[in-house]
Amino acid sequence: MSEAFELRRATAADAAAARALTREAYAKWVPVIGREPKPMIADFDAAIRDHRVDLLCDGERVVALIETVAEPEALLIENVAVSPAWQGRGLGRRLMAHAERLAAAMGYGEIRLYTNARFVENVAFYRRLGYAITREAPYLGGRVAHMSKRLGAA
Repeated sequence: MSEAFELRRATAADAAAARALTREAYAKWVPVIGREPKPMIADFDAAIRDHRVDLLCDGERVVALIETVAEPEALLIENVAVSPAWQGRGLGRRLMAHAERLAAAMGYGEIRLYTNARFVENVAFYRRLGYAITREAPYLGGRVAHMSKRLGAA
């Protein structure tokens, strides 16, 4: 992967680009679950204001993002989105590693995320990165898989 990608913190001016990227990235899941996934309807102005949103950019173009939320016991990954045109290039893996470094730097021993249990490719991706399903719960007629990973010396 080219090192030309810039990882930077989102600002209020990036909300529209973050929204468009997320809608594009999650569109493939609409037929799977019969509705727009939660990230597609998120308020990106609020997300950028209230959480940490980091953007991976190729020049001026936002090609991927990760949104994290500092919670009392762990860092939560709220959203990971990679533009379909840029998938398969290691960008999601790069963003996940970034979130794990953030969590460790903030003193957390654990990082968490959740995803729709029917997003089997995503669940498999997170498992390959060392995340385990800690529980499943009903959500809007489906199931949400809560996943976590302990951080520490490798």
